[in-house]
Amino acid sequence: MTDCNKMGGLLLPVLIALVASVIGGLYLLGAFRKRQPGEPPLDKGSIPWLGHILEFRNDTARFLQRMKEKHGDIFTVQLAGFYFTFVMDPISFGSIMKEARTKLDFAKFAEHLVKRVFGYHPTAYDRKDLEKANTKHLMGDGLVVMTQSMMNNLQNLMLHSIGSATEQGIWKEDGFFHYSYNIVFRAGYLALFGNETAKTYGTLEKAREVDLLESNKLFHKFRKYDKLFPSLAYGVLRPREKMEVERLKRLFWSMLSMRNLAEKENISGWVLDQEVSRRENGMEESMRERHMFLLLWASQGNTGPSAFWLLLYLMKHPEAMKAIREEVEGLLKETGQEVKRGGVLIELTRDMLLRTPILDSAVDETLRLTTAPVLTRAVLQDMSLKMANGIEYTIRQGDRVALFPYTAVQTNPEVHPDPLTFKYDRFLTPEGTKKTDFYKNGKRLRYYNMPWGGGVTMCPGRFFAINELKQFVFLMLTYFDFELKNPDEEIPAIDTKRWGFGAMQPVKDIQFRYRLRF
Repeated sequence: MTDCNKMGGLLLPVLIALVASVIGGLYLLGAFRKRQPGEPPLDKGSIPWLGHILEFRNDTARFLQRMKEKHGDIFTVQLAGFYFTFVMDPISFGSIMKEARTKLDFAKFAEHLVKRVFGYHPTAYDRKDLEKANTKHLMGDGLVVMTQSMMNNLQNLMLHSIGSATEQGIWKEDGFFHYSYNIVFRAGYLALFGNETAKTYGTLEKAREVDLLESNKLFHKFRKYDKLFPSLAYGVLRPREKMEVERLKRLFWSMLSMRNLAEKENISGWVLDQEVSRRENGMEESMRERHMFLLLWASQGNTGPSAFWLLLYLMKHPEAMKAIREEVEGLLKETGQEVKRGGVLIELTRDMLLRTPILDSAVDETLRLTTAPVLTRAVLQDMSLKMANGIEYTIRQGDRVALFPYTAVQTNPEVHPDPLTFKYDRFLTPEGTKKTDFYKNGKRLRYYNMPWGGGVTMCPGRFFAINELKQFVFLMLTYFDFELKNPDEEIPAIDTKRWGFGAMQPVKDIQFRYRLRF
C-alpha cells in the first residue's frame, strides 16, 4: 500500500467522525428542528442554540408581544437550548393549570433553577415537606402566629424611637425604594429566622438593638445578590460577578446556618419544621444551609419591592390615599384603638386585616401593574394542548410550556380597560366587595390577575406576603407623616431586565422624607 493510500485510510475515519460530530452538534443546537404538523408556530431565532434569549432577557414583555403579533396566541420559541411554547390567550390558561403533573410539572423546571441559582439539590421528599410546612404555618392558626411576629418586628424597626424628644418632628430623607425594601425585608427576616435574646445580650433592649444592626447588614448584602440575580438565573454573569455571587452565597449559608440560629428565639415554625425534616432525612448540613438561603430569597425577595410600589401609587393618587386612610382610621375606631402620644402601640390582628376591602383592591391593582412572573412547566411526555378556540396542538416531551400573565391578561386592555393606569378601586364592586368578574371576548375569566401564579403551584406564602404589605401601610399611615421630596417627579419606570422573576423593581429610586408624628 502506498503512503497516499495509507494516509487516505487514516483520514477517512477522522473525517467521518468530524462530520458526525458537526451534525451531532448542530442537532444539539436545534439546527434541524422543524415544525411538525399539528405543532404551534416555531420561531428558532437567528442564533444557533441561543435562539431569542438575548431579546427575551432584555425585555420579555416586548419580545412576547412581538411574537404574539407575528404568530398569534400560541407559539414555540428557542431560548438558550430549550424550546418554550408560550400561550398568550388567558381563556386557554385553564387547560394548562389543570393538566396532570405526569404531563406538565413545575417541579422539574424549579429544580433546575434552584440548583444553578442557590446551589441547592432538591430531594424526593422536598415537595411533601414543603407542602406540609406551608399548610401548617402559612394558613389558619399558623398564619396568625406568623402575622403577629411580623407586626412585632415591624414595630421594633419602625417605631423603636417613638416618644423620643430628639426624634419627634425631625424630618429624615431616604430613597423610597430603599426604605420600603429595607424595612419590610428586615421585619420579614426577623419574623422567620428569629430574634436575638436578652439572655445573650443582657437586656431585651440591647437584644433589639442588635436585631436592628444585624438585620440591616444582612439586607445590604442581600441587595448585592439581588442585583445580580437576573444575570445569575440566565447564566450570563461576568467572571468577576461570578466570584462575587459565590462569595455572597457562602456568606448567607454561614449566617443562616443552624449553628448561628441556635441561640435565637422566636424562630418560625415554618423554618424550623423544614430544617428538622431535612436533618432527620439525612440531608448534609451544608445542603441544609443552602436551603435556608433559598427560603430567605423565596419569602423576602418580592414583598419589599411590592410595598414600595403600593405606597408610591397611593402617594401619587390622592383619592386613593384618602379612601384608604379613612378605611384604616375607621377600622381602628371599630376596634377601640386610638393612636396618641404616649399611648400603647396599635394591635393589628389577622382578623382586622381581613376587613380592608379598599386596601385589598389597591394591593391587587399594584400587583397587577408591577408583578410579572413567567409561569413555566416542564413537558414530561408528548401531549396535546387544546386552546379555547377548539384547536389542538401537539407539544413535545422535553419542551417547556410557559405563560406570561403580565401581557396576556394583567395589562390586556380587553380584560382591564386603561390597563396601565392605577385604579385603586378596580377590584371593588359598587357595593364595596371584592370584584371577581372580568371578561375577554364576552367570556368570564377565571385567571384575571396572576401575580401569585395559578393552579396547584400558586404561591403558598401569598397570605403572609399580603399581610406584610398591609401591615407596613397601616403603620406608615398611622404613625408617620411622609411625602415625596419632589411631588412632581414621575413614577420611575420598571427595570425590564427583571421581567419574569416576580415583583418588578424601578430603574432608579425616588427620594422622600418622613417623620414620626409622636
